[in-house]
Amino acid sequence: MKTNDKYFLLVLIAGIISSCAKLKENPDSFIPAQEYYKTKADAVNAVNAVYFLLNSGGTSVQTPYNTLFATGMDFMSDDLDPGPGATNPDVRSQAVLNHSSTGLRVLQLWQQHYAGIKKANIAIDKVPVIADPALTDELKKRLVGEAKLLRGLYYFNLVRLYGAVPLILHDQEGVTITDFAIEQTPVTGVYAQVEKDLSDAASALPDSYSGADLGRATAGAAKSLLAKVYLTQGKWTEAVLKAEEVTGPYPYSPGASPYKYELFADYSQVFLPAFKNGKEHILSAQFKSNSLGQGNNQAPRGARTGVPGMVGIYSDQVRFYTQGTDKNFSIYKLYSANDKRKKNGTFVTRFLGSDGKWYGDLVDKAIPGDSIPYLNKYWDPAQAANLSESAANVPVIRFAEVLLILAEAENEINGPSGKAYAAYNRVRERAGLTPFSTLTKNQFRDSLYLDRRLELVWENQRWFDLIREKDAAGKVILEDALRKVGKTNVSVPKHLLFPIPQQEIDLNSKLKQNAGW
Repeated sequence: MKTNDKYFLLVLIAGIISSCAKLKENPDSFIPAQEYYKTKADAVNAVNAVYFLLNSGGTSVQTPYNTLFATGMDFMSDDLDPGPGATNPDVRSQAVLNHSSTGLRVLQLWQQHYAGIKKANIAIDKVPVIADPALTDELKKRLVGEAKLLRGLYYFNLVRLYGAVPLILHDQEGVTITDFAIEQTPVTGVYAQVEKDLSDAASALPDSYSGADLGRATAGAAKSLLAKVYLTQGKWTEAVLKAEEVTGPYPYSPGASPYKYELFADYSQVFLPAFKNGKEHILSAQFKSNSLGQGNNQAPRGARTGVPGMVGIYSDQVRFYTQGTDKNFSIYKLYSANDKRKKNGTFVTRFLGSDGKWYGDLVDKAIPGDSIPYLNKYWDPAQAANLSESAANVPVIRFAEVLLILAEAENEINGPSGKAYAAYNRVRERAGLTPFSTLTKNQFRDSLYLDRRLELVWENQRWFDLIREKDAAGKVILEDALRKVGKTNVSVPKHLLFPIPQQEIDLNSKLKQNAGW
């Protein structure tokens, strides 16, 4: 399915309006916010601007789902590293957990999320009072629901990254810096607001869209994200119940989802632009080729350099480390030989150049066939000559993850029950793996953690899982996982949270730094 050009143009225009507002120090005219939001088009543009902070990008800016999560977060994980094309010293330092409160990505993650929240607050406040007869109450309700879902997502990311953060629910007005000084809300309070926003959105949003609106937030997306929020907090019962509202009742068989969600039969279809906004896609950051810079900038980052007819920069690579006698082990080698995810969407080991020759590289020339695995999920076959124009969407949450959320939470409550196996095995069977049936609770947890990792690699998930998941003894897995791959700077509990950006503390005297920073 294709997303209409009009949608992306409106999103871009909305972003441009916001980002260019301060280009002129003494503008000839100025339209106050209360005078701008007058029409149905204004309302739609206001909400489109909230989406803009998911997917905008280019050579001068990164947003969370357009490379910022990779450079600012995933490079710190046991899956990924900055490749040869990632030359920013701040990024390379952060990848080995040498970052600090003055780090560039530490600041950008904070700023980009709060920029999205600001736009959401404007839409939530302004849309309901627009008097245009063309803007029906039903559309107002939907638009506010979309803004609340996105605000909930932005705060969910912030509370996982920084812990207690300022909870801003209305657009701020003021003149001096002190007018904007706000204390941090405790983690429990931030999560309570995230839950409220997503619950409100679930009640306000439609089940699906068509035409130009494909890709917008739905009730199913709100419930799926809410299940993930519950899982992150260890609210297992709530996570199961909310996930089942998305999957349909046990045994979670194909066709049971009330929202018509389903797994693609072929794992590669999850990422190919020809299948975007399809049956497995619950919420995605939207990208489009050759449309005012709305291409996916992740695509060239995983591709090899030096291939004729293709522009790859190889700035995102797998983390190579020593395991036993293999000095070039990586996540690529954690897949079993018959796992369809390995070379069916996630990785490639060679590229076909425009000269008709294949290009690839060996990791260890002493081991026959030990090729470098290149990340491939955002490859667009139609844009090989200019991968930055990839039309591949980036999943925020998809149906496979909801099944894994359900299975994990159910196992924590009741052990590997029939419900847990039914959800988990659907993901395994799609990957071509043997379904499980006789695991202990701890074995089920460990196996699911691994399959979750292999299923979702390069989808901005691994760091959040490293700081969330616990072993059988209740210990967070972050430190052991990173030390295993040679990232010895890791320290727990310090690295369970990012530092609050020092620049923000300098501007807001009420902010308190996280422990250890």
